[in-house]
Amino acid sequence: MKKIGLIGGTSWHSTIVYYRLINEMVGEKIGAHANPELIIYSLNIELMREQNREKINNKYLEIARTLKTAGAEALVIGANTPHMVYDFVQPKIDIPILHIADAIAKESKKQGLKTLGLLGNRPTITGGFIPKHLQTNYGIETIIPDAQFIDQNHHFVSAELTQGIFSDEARAFFLKQMEMLKAKGAEGIILGCTELPMLIEVSDYDLPMIATTQLHARMAADFILSES
Repeated sequence: MKKIGLIGGTSWHSTIVYYRLINEMVGEKIGAHANPELIIYSLNIELMREQNREKINNKYLEIARTLKTAGAEALVIGANTPHMVYDFVQPKIDIPILHIADAIAKESKKQGLKTLGLLGNRPTITGGFIPKHLQTNYGIETIIPDAQFIDQNHHFVSAELTQGIFSDEARAFFLKQMEMLKAKGAEGIILGCTELPMLIEVSDYDLPMIATTQLHARMAADFILSES
C-alpha cells in the first residue's frame, strides 16, 4: 500500500472523520485485520483564522515538505478552505496533492451535474480556488450564495461547526441557502465545509449533495490501494 500524508487540524473534528473513513475504505479491500500507514500533521486552526495568505502558504509548504521527507507519497489536505494553498505549494513539491475539487468533479460527472451550488465559509465561497479548478479542468459551473448571506455562512462554519457545535439554527440556515441556490440554477450542492456533512445528511434535501469529506477520503483510499 502507498503511504499518504494527511494535513489536518482544520478542524480536528473533521480530521477524525477523515482518518476513520480512510481506514474504513481501505479496510473494505484489505480486510479488518490490517490498516494503511498514514502520517498525520495536525496544525493549529488559528493559522487559518488569521487569514494571512502568505503565512498560510508558507506553513503548508513547510508541512508538505516535512511529510514528504517522512515518506508520504501523496498529500491530502483534510478540509476545503486550505486548498487555497494548492497553486502555491504543488509546484514546489514532487509528490501530488490530491485536490478535493477533483473528488467533487468525479462525483458530479458520475451524476451528470454541470452546475453546482457551493456552501462553506467566506474564503471557500469567495476565494474562487474551488470554482476555478472545477471550471478550468471540468467545465463545471459553480454558484455561490448571495452577498448578504456570506457573513452568516462564515459565522456558522467558523464559530460553530469547526468548534464542534451543530445547532438546529445552523441546519435550518444552510437548508434555506440550498433552496436559494436551487432557485439560481444549482443542480447539486457542494457541502464545501468538511463539517457540513456532520450537520446535514445527504438525504435531507431533494438535490444531490456533494459531501466533500467522504469523496475526498475515497480519493485518498483509492490512491493508497493503487498500483501505479
